[in-house]
Amino acid sequence: MSSIPSAPGSAHQRLTDLRNGLLSLHKTLLDSERATYERDIARIKSSTDFLKLVLYDPWFNWLHELSELVVLIDETLDAKEPPDGFSADRLIAQAQELLTPNEAGHGFEQRYFEALQRDPDVVLAHAKTRKLVASLG
Repeated sequence: MSSIPSAPGSAHQRLTDLRNGLLSLHKTLLDSERATYERDIARIKSSTDFLKLVLYDPWFNWLHELSELVVLIDETLDAKEPPDGFSADRLIAQAQELLTPNEAGHGFEQRYFEALQRDPDVVLAHAKTRKLVASLG
């Protein structure tokens, strides 16, 4: 990443904080999905097997939307031009929208709702991430 001053409240700092919060939530969701997969489908024997499942198995596809948002934030942070307030606001709004579970929804929003219903760790991570996102907006 480029060395850009990260004064509190700067677009760069806000996006860095957002990225880190989303990565923490992503890890919690991966752990939760792994446990459910191992309970319902089969034991995952190695980290390599787990990575292959995360990348290619339909069970984990819904998490790709969150992964892609983190990549988009990374690309914005790594761009030649430092991120501006508009870019930060847009990505923060995108995160807010993504992190809205919906029982009747499709894809991420529905599977996220289901994860929240079954795993208290996901509930705690969700609350922490939503609080962070609200503080950045």
